[in-house]
Amino acid sequence: MNPVERVVRAVDRAQQGSTVAGFVVSVVKKFGDDRGSTLAALLAYYGFLSLFPALLVLTTVVGFVGNDRLADSVVGSVLGELPVFGEQIGEGATRPLEGSVPALVVGLAGVAYGALGVAQAGQHAMAQVWNVPGVVRPGFVPRLARSIGFLLLLAVGILAIATLGAEGTLGDRTGPARAAALVLQVVLTGLLYVAAFRILTPRTVPVLDLVPGALAAGVAYSGLLLLGTNLVRHQLSRAEDLYGQFALVLGLLGWLYLVAQISIVAAEANVVLRRRLWPRSIVQPPLTPADLQVLEAIALQEARRAEEVVVVDFDEQAT
Repeated sequence: MNPVERVVRAVDRAQQGSTVAGFVVSVVKKFGDDRGSTLAALLAYYGFLSLFPALLVLTTVVGFVGNDRLADSVVGSVLGELPVFGEQIGEGATRPLEGSVPALVVGLAGVAYGALGVAQAGQHAMAQVWNVPGVVRPGFVPRLARSIGFLLLLAVGILAIATLGAEGTLGDRTGPARAAALVLQVVLTGLLYVAAFRILTPRTVPVLDLVPGALAAGVAYSGLLLLGTNLVRHQLSRAEDLYGQFALVLGLLGWLYLVAQISIVAAEANVVLRRRLWPRSIVQPPLTPADLQVLEAIALQEARRAEEVVVVDFDEQAT
């Protein structure tokens, strides 16, 4: 055994002997086993695909309602902080927004396509995370119905969270009022995650098994939302228009990917906690019982037909 391997095995023994470290390592390994980065990238892609049509719909609606009427509202305050929208909102707008029926139709179609993609990708991700065999996964019609329910939940939830976030970080309120708004935002986000996990996850998984990771994801997302709002307010608003547009696009893409990763990691934590999939080994062999359980579940989830029988076995060297 070379010195490097000796050190790594010593670290491996230490983390396996610690409940906290063993749990964290197990979540990270499960994330890698399920190709969590790929699942998060797919979610971010469809989210990005629906985001710009959503902005098109938003600006078109603002144009129909009227810039002056929205200038002092929460929506107008948030849009006014962005580099491009800042010149298009309010009485002194140099390039006021205008309503367009064709733009509204195209935007709604783009939002529907991208959002349905997010819902389908989310259902696939949750099924992969929980290693649900393909033979028992929902068919097209149930997935479509769940996708529509997810979109309605997402629309209402995001609007409520964005409003509370704006009140807590952008509004002219006192410190206690802002703190109360932020606490309410965290609670609402956690509940939204619980509901979203329930809709996206196959029914074979009990709802109580989804709660711990969902609440943790709600706290993490609220922290990111607070950081992102302050970034838009204090950093992007000072940039040049051209630089600000590039920064906004890259920032939104990175934001979506980070949110997707947080969601997948939270779901993985639920699985590890429910099945007690720790400790995991960093160096193999030998494999721990949790390693064997994870590898077996990954193989069994590939069953596509009721007539198909998948058998998993390990040789003596594995243990």
